[in-house]
Amino acid sequence: MSSTPPDPGSDPAPERGGTRQTHAPLPLVAAVGLVLLEAVVLVVYGVVEIFAVSGGRVVMGVTTSAFFVIYGLGLAYCARSVRRLESWARAPLVLAQLLQLGLAWSFRGGGGTAVAVVLALVAFLVLVGIFHPASLRALDDEPAED
Repeated sequence: MSSTPPDPGSDPAPERGGTRQTHAPLPLVAAVGLVLLEAVVLVVYGVVEIFAVSGGRVVMGVTTSAFFVIYGLGLAYCARSVRRLESWARAPLVLAQLLQLGLAWSFRGGGGTAVAVVLALVAFLVLVGIFHPASLRALDDEPAED
């Protein structure tokens, strides 16, 4: 068994009390991917909504469109920040998923059941990825112990 020193350019796996992790773990990457998918859907919906504006509801159509586009861009920005292991962005993503679970609940029953299931499943998977122990360690703000 040879004891060669680690390559200085390599990124060793973080140890408890060791150096801060520099790469997002797989559960966090998966959660970020789902949030980016949500963001794309929201932005596309906002753009489509602007083309559905009729003469009698211009203000409502424009503000609705702006809301969905801004919400989608905000989610994308937070997802990018979490991917870069910036812990501040975790809270907005968790809040968005909790709101999405409430929205899913409102769609349950009748013709909205499929929408409710998709919304709830995506929100649940994102929350699982964000709260996975490896993700929590990666996003930990505590300074490393020397």
